[in-house]
Amino acid sequence: MLLFSVIVGLILALIPNILWIIFWCIGKIAHFHTPYTPFGWCSLALLLIFWALMAYGYYIGRWRMETTTVEYSHKDIPAEFDGFRIVHISDMHLSSFDRHPDRLQKVVERINSLKPDLVCFTGDMVTVGVTEAEPYTEILRGISATYGVASVLGNHDFLIYTIGAEDSIARSAELQKLESYIRQTLGWRLLRNENMTIAREGGAKITILGVDNIQGAGQGFRTINKGDQLEAMGDTDGFRVLLSHDPSHWAAQVLHRTDIQLTLSGHTHAAQIRLFGWNPSSLMFDHTDGRYDRDGQTLYVNIGLGCTAPFRLGAPQEITLIKLSNTPR
Repeated sequence: MLLFSVIVGLILALIPNILWIIFWCIGKIAHFHTPYTPFGWCSLALLLIFWALMAYGYYIGRWRMETTTVEYSHKDIPAEFDGFRIVHISDMHLSSFDRHPDRLQKVVERINSLKPDLVCFTGDMVTVGVTEAEPYTEILRGISATYGVASVLGNHDFLIYTIGAEDSIARSAELQKLESYIRQTLGWRLLRNENMTIAREGGAKITILGVDNIQGAGQGFRTINKGDQLEAMGDTDGFRVLLSHDPSHWAAQVLHRTDIQLTLSGHTHAAQIRLFGWNPSSLMFDHTDGRYDRDGQTLYVNIGLGCTAPFRLGAPQEITLIKLSNTPR
């Protein structure tokens, strides 16, 4: 982070100097003088502003946390599930909390304070491997919900950036460790192209579908396609919530191609930068953050809790509370 800030800051500071050199050369030919002072002040200002933003993002911005409340109504939600509370979290990247376990504890406390019936985690627990998660086991076990935690795997969870495809045996072994950690150690319900039913008295039910990472064509950086939507759907019906890490999956395979009512995703982090409602991830993704409604189907993209680079500017950690209702509001 420090090296990145120094290098990028110096590059920004060079831009006014390069412009001054260009104008100076032109001035020599065209016989006019270009003073250096305004270019020098501009160079210093760019350097200091960038360094100040990076310092804010590192020390303050990445630890800001917001709870977003979504009132979600749909005619297919059984009356018995009116008021059902889903807490949606995503992209922990647990190495983000190294030396700051108290920050993760605050996340868990915030989740529990929302009194969820179900917690849905949409992938990227780790960035580099299961050892990244192990120091936080007891904190993560502290997440409390009536029906537990439903989880899926994100692109980073497949270790494609740390263990190359040429070492598929090592990558498979590490993935099995992570899968066992989530299921056995944490006690979460990991859905790998599977589904789970939540039933209440009288036979009323909703179904949670979970797929391994699926990437929509042409969106985002290199990732991995391991999901099987048809297998996850099986013969389910009624009201369904799909957990799918990459939001590009929604437009590619869910919207207008299935009758899945609600999809929850993460992955984008909103590029960890949001300025006046705009974030750089919109250059790569059609759906980057928040709620999207199309013809009776809904996607919600949570911008995550952790970081792939240790800063956040205007894109704080997000916990989403989704309140289900079977009547329009």
